[in-house]
Amino acid sequence: MPAGAAPAGIGALPAHFEFNAPAAWRAIDFISDLHLSAEMPLTFAAWAAHLRHTPADAVFMLGDLFEVWVGDDARDCPFERSAMDVMAEAASHRQLAFMVGNRDFLLGHAMLRASGLIGLPDPTLLVAWGQRVLLSHGDALCLDDAPYQAFRQMVRSDAWQARFLARPLPERQQLAAEMRRASAGRQRFDGEAGVDADIAEAVRWMHASGAAELVHGHTHRPASHALAPGFKRHVLGDWDRDDAARPRGEVLRLTRDGFQRLPPADG
Repeated sequence: MPAGAAPAGIGALPAHFEFNAPAAWRAIDFISDLHLSAEMPLTFAAWAAHLRHTPADAVFMLGDLFEVWVGDDARDCPFERSAMDVMAEAASHRQLAFMVGNRDFLLGHAMLRASGLIGLPDPTLLVAWGQRVLLSHGDALCLDDAPYQAFRQMVRSDAWQARFLARPLPERQQLAAEMRRASAGRQRFDGEAGVDADIAEAVRWMHASGAAELVHGHTHRPASHALAPGFKRHVLGDWDRDDAARPRGEVLRLTRDGFQRLPPADG
């Protein structure tokens, strides 16, 4: 069963999981939307370097770490194996946590165990140094995209996933390759079609969890701003070091003093 929690119906308040950071931790890094694939070697290298060299005690990867994930039986394929090895090595030095996104929602417990990751349901409430921060990939909050929400509800169901995972691995990989070639589909699924998180829904989630701040990705529009009096969100940016015209990639770091945006560590 995939690591992510079953989705709540649109408009419902999802139950949140609570993660209490150890008091001895000094910093937590947040990243998302790296869309790692064999075709993006510079992005992969930047991600691997950050996991190895960040001074943070933990790195929370909030979805779409991979461009696509067709099931945990793919973890022995060459690219997936290299990613697993990077995470397993880094996990021996710091805590790594993963929340599924809209591209890698089939990443499950077998891959988590093999990589040394802990799984975070969406949403998760992080309690650290007296701060309460709600974490989400962000796609469930994009309520104005009704076709995507219907698609999301379908593919997150146990029945759909069981049918898909029953297909042979090469067939699933071929289907994924066809989806990746559909650029219009990518824009839809990655929040690049002009749809942002629903502000009222985000505030409802935060109010229900007692969180004053929200961290999410998915929309590829990094910024920090107030949603309402007493409620603030921090949107994570996507990574693409292979885009020569607009290379990008940043880390959002939380310490006792609050949030700051930083370039990835490179050793």
